[in-house]
Amino acid sequence: MLQPPDPTSSESADRLRLIVRVARMYHERGLRQAEIAKALGLSQAGVSRLLRQATETGVVRTIVVSPAGIHSELEDALAGRYGLADVVIVDGDDVLDHPRTLLRALGSAAATYLDTAFRTDDVIGVSTWSETLLAAVAAMQPARPQGADKVVQLMGGMGDPQGQVQATRLTARLAELTGATPLFVRAPGLVGSAQARLSLLHDPAVLEVSQAWQRLTSVLVGIGSLQPSPLLRLSGNAVAENEITRLRGLGAVGDICQRFFDEDGVHVDAGLGERTIGVSVDQLRSVSRRIAVAGGDSKYTAVRGAVRGRWITALVTDISTARRLLEEP
Repeated sequence: MLQPPDPTSSESADRLRLIVRVARMYHERGLRQAEIAKALGLSQAGVSRLLRQATETGVVRTIVVSPAGIHSELEDALAGRYGLADVVIVDGDDVLDHPRTLLRALGSAAATYLDTAFRTDDVIGVSTWSETLLAAVAAMQPARPQGADKVVQLMGGMGDPQGQVQATRLTARLAELTGATPLFVRAPGLVGSAQARLSLLHDPAVLEVSQAWQRLTSVLVGIGSLQPSPLLRLSGNAVAENEITRLRGLGAVGDICQRFFDEDGVHVDAGLGERTIGVSVDQLRSVSRRIAVAGGDSKYTAVRGAVRGRWITALVTDISTARRLLEEP
């Protein structure tokens, strides 16, 4: 910041007095520059210069005050700490007391963010076994203008009919909102053998989707803890308990699209990759925009692993999770 004129000089003191007078007329009384110029016998260009000097010398200072419930400084700090492009924080520790309330709060915040997140010709991948993403898409408004290319399921979707309906609805609704064509994975998420997976990947219906995974420009995902979500468990595509025990023994703490990782975000496979029909780790991590929605105590370790391992580029979470992440050594 520039230093103000030396008030010990008569000329400088008069100049400073004029700067303050013009600044008060403009900022406090709301007069236009032309009105100030006429009142003081100055040119409008001279008034403009005096207002600029008022800012340069610190006579006028701009302060941004965030309204209650907006946590821009915390969002910026979290983004900087973990190399994220965007962070959205849900206000209020009270939402943690009620999981359904937290889910709706995260969904609502994500919907607002997603309303302007996608671009023309985007190929959007979506993780369909997430109740939080269901809440987000349910709260979204149609894009203006619409122009995304495709919305693609990121992992297998066949299983229990009730779970299938919800997964299909999420994909179809997001496609409708963005003006895109939906692509569904017409296969289970987890099959019995590597051979069965290879066979299904050569099926024309699945092949079209797997080719779309190579062209993803954005992905929208949840972050799972080691225990599968109720929706994933309902789908019939969840990892079996004995395999969860094995994953835990290898240090796994969470997953994105059934791709597991440890507390530092290092991928933990445990042989599941060769049986999973879904976007691969390399395909997922090569997408330039990877938006995750997750929060709450039960997801904290998984969220921490995801941001530590740079699995995502944007995060929608709650304020308690954000503070804990910043307090990490």
